[in-house]
Amino acid sequence: QVQLVESGGKLVQAGGSLRLSCTASGSIVDIGAMAWFRQAPGNERELVASITSLGTTNYVDSVKGRFIISRDNAKNTVYLQMNSLKPEDTAVYYCNADIRVRLGVGMGTYNYWGQGTQVTVSS
Repeated sequence: QVQLVESGGKLVQAGGSLRLSCTASGSIVDIGAMAWFRQAPGNERELVASITSLGTTNYVDSVKGRFIISRDNAKNTVYLQMNSLKPEDTAVYYCNADIRVRLGVGMGTYNYWGQGTQVTVSS
């Protein structure tokens, strides 16, 4: 019953900025690590940035210094602030999260994906 919904993807000019949001909803007990992945046509899906439940972050080298991942636990939301965008950042960006959910009896932790949001950076 848990869903991740991304928003914020759009066409932007090189050098511009964009902020993606991903909000989880459903029978959530708590959320562990959250992350942003991206996939360009013909490429494998790659991990762009991740953030633990305590706020420790990691980034792929190509976005270090340009992107910032953050989260708002009260809103069950993870953000990706993207600055100094380059054409090579063009991809579908996917939200990912480890979520502990309420079950009929007890609970369990599962990994979830959003459906993706398109980011296109024009040269």
